[in-house]
Amino acid sequence: MAAAAPLHPCHTLRPFSFSPSIGGARAASQSARPTLLRGRCRGLAPAAAVRGAAMRGLRRGLSRLGLRLGPWAVPRSLRRALRVAGPWRGQSSAGSVSECGGASMEELLSRSVPLLPPYETKEKAPPPAERRSAEFVRFYRGLEAGPRRAELLGCLARDFGADHGRVAEFSAKVLQAREQEREQGALLQAEDRLRYYLTPRYRALFQHLGRLEGGLRFLMELRGDLVEGLAAKAVDGPHVKEMSGVLKNMLSEWFSTGFLNLERVTWQSPCEVLQKISDSEAVHPVRNWVDLKRRVGPYRRCYFFSHCAIPGEPLIILHVALTSDISSSIQSIVKDVKLLETEDADKITTAIFYSISLAQQGLQGVELGNHLIKRVVKELQKDLPQIKAFSSLSPIPGFTKWLLGLLSSQIKELGRNELFTESERQEISEITEDSTTETLKKLLTNSEWVKSETLVKALHSPLMRLCAWYLYGEKHRGYALNPVANFHLQNGAELWRINWMGDTSPRGITASCGMMVNYRYFLEDTASNSAAYLGTKHIKASEQVLSLVSQFQQNSKL
Repeated sequence: MAAAAPLHPCHTLRPFSFSPSIGGARAASQSARPTLLRGRCRGLAPAAAVRGAAMRGLRRGLSRLGLRLGPWAVPRSLRRALRVAGPWRGQSSAGSVSECGGASMEELLSRSVPLLPPYETKEKAPPPAERRSAEFVRFYRGLEAGPRRAELLGCLARDFGADHGRVAEFSAKVLQAREQEREQGALLQAEDRLRYYLTPRYRALFQHLGRLEGGLRFLMELRGDLVEGLAAKAVDGPHVKEMSGVLKNMLSEWFSTGFLNLERVTWQSPCEVLQKISDSEAVHPVRNWVDLKRRVGPYRRCYFFSHCAIPGEPLIILHVALTSDISSSIQSIVKDVKLLETEDADKITTAIFYSISLAQQGLQGVELGNHLIKRVVKELQKDLPQIKAFSSLSPIPGFTKWLLGLLSSQIKELGRNELFTESERQEISEITEDSTTETLKKLLTNSEWVKSETLVKALHSPLMRLCAWYLYGEKHRGYALNPVANFHLQNGAELWRINWMGDTSPRGITASCGMMVNYRYFLEDTASNSAAYLGTKHIKASEQVLSLVSQFQQNSKL
């Protein structure tokens, strides 16, 4: 039998290395992703070895002359000549001199982070040499991902932040200007001085790094390391969290919508882009090239934002299914679908947003998703004006975990079971021969129950109303506890329909007992819905959802 022809000229580019679903906005599995930039670190090892060998040879030669050479006694011109790729730095092994208190890292930061000039000369201060910023980039990338980078980031955050003495001094002067009721100009100047000294020193470093060629990409990577390090507690403390927030705010300005390009992915897109689309899919992993071809082919659209300074690099990706009605099952979109070559525009009336994934961890917290959906809606209205309905088909990460937590609490309270009605417990008991809360918890801990039609039927009503309450009633600081719900409600969508057995994959059963939800975008109401949610924390919900919430309030107790 003849070998099948390649589906795409780059199908042998490299094996698919799927990234598991990302936590929070990416549905709770970021911890499974490989360490950032690991490949780049490996690529620098040979250069470091060449430099190390050169220095060892130099020291051996001098020792024969009876001379000793300390690690920092090398003349600058000679050090520059020995730089094969990147600045002079200590080895990243256990014997490294690039510790926080060691000369290498400390001196590097002192050289790279600009001093904050006096307020009076802030407009006249010359910019730091570009080579200093470039040196920091090379040094950072030369460190192994993990503890070494965490060490540097901790030092940068702790030792190069705001001058707290100056902040206290000018805070007092602002209060003094107010108490003395001096003229408005004096108060405004005191406030401006305070604002100036509240700026951490590392902000100037980030500012200059952003101006380098490739600087924005590097800053995304650096914040990605910060986000990952904070999540794993490899770096911790208020200083590091503050620095991550400062960099996030800077990236929010640099990645504002005016600098972003909307790009559509097709089967003719470059190999590298298709690979990145596959690797970045966080909600419904791509299985193979056939699956990917289907997702960018007829009746499907895939869009991403790129930055004008990083063309072709996906930042955030949105997958859309073009259908004739609002889908209730993800199987009908990504699984039970034939590979078609053409599409009939007359059959398309609805756009389903079924996956949105952040491709750059360093942009976590930067508002991109809302803008991407709005831009895609405009693009679809222009290309397919017959589309009248826009909706998501979203996962419900965290529901099963929340429910199991409730069951565990009730087990501790002497077997209390007030989530299910008496008749529901009786029906489950007839199937499992046990209606205790412990049995229910064991039942929902694995996905075996979905193989029993009678159990699926018995659990339908109670799980639907519990899920409705989880999405509508469970809050964090007054807003929806579920991160996906919070995202769409902030955008102005309506909590429209909960779908039983919407995702029967093992992941779907584990995360949400197989349920999915539609957040409906009524374009004429999104602005008012968003304002109501953000302002008064009111959730706009459909009759179906409100009816299920009412059933929960009547039949279940937390």
